[in-house]
Amino acid sequence: MRDVSRNPEPERVGQRWGFGAFLLVEAVFILSAVFITAVGNSFGATLENSTSLVLIGSLVPIMLAAALAVVITYVRGNGPVIDLRLSMTKEDVATGLKIGVAGFVLTYVAATVWAKIVGEGNASSAIADLFSQANLPLAAAITMFLYMSFVGPICEEIIFRGLLWGAVERQGWSRWAAFVLTTVIFAVSHLEPQRTWLLLIIAIPIGVARLITRRLGASIVAHVMNNFLPGLSLLLLSVGVI
Repeated sequence: MRDVSRNPEPERVGQRWGFGAFLLVEAVFILSAVFITAVGNSFGATLENSTSLVLIGSLVPIMLAAALAVVITYVRGNGPVIDLRLSMTKEDVATGLKIGVAGFVLTYVAATVWAKIVGEGNASSAIADLFSQANLPLAAAITMFLYMSFVGPICEEIIFRGLLWGAVERQGWSRWAAFVLTTVIFAVSHLEPQRTWLLLIIAIPIGVARLITRRLGASIVAHVMNNFLPGLSLLLLSVGVI
């Protein structure tokens, strides 16, 4: 296999967006999540007692944020293929699968160790806690699985290793600086203090896929691979199969 890290990248000529675009996208994500939660609360729904609120509050903000990131590249740049490196080749799929499998093993080991350090109750995410409840409606369980395994990873890659990575490179910083910065911000931005170090470990192999291929396709595949089996296991658990 040829060295994909030597593939030339298109120049960022015409890109007129940077860190401000990322901050705007993050603001839309946070404010839309707050708004949806507030509306749900006004009708008596909470994140603890309403599956619908969790689903809407998870899906809508991340999809809005990712869509805005793509729109920004059209309005202020060259489109997502050039600005976000949003493309996928066979090499990207192969590299993403390999790194994704390795990343899943790393994640499993890290999660096991982390659970022993902080306790099982503090090691899982809020969405996983709700997911693990048995006898969820089938439609809700499937929607959660699709969000966790596909929608979330794709949207997060567009935002972090697409938009934020591109903002870093536009400043003339190296792709190694982009790798480090996006990895750290990805972990911190989840706003789960108990899981930040675990998220940092999870993000490393995903960032490596973006680093060595210089395209978003490989990191998307690696991210999906990292989330798929846990998502499938939680789906089967939530519907009472296991």
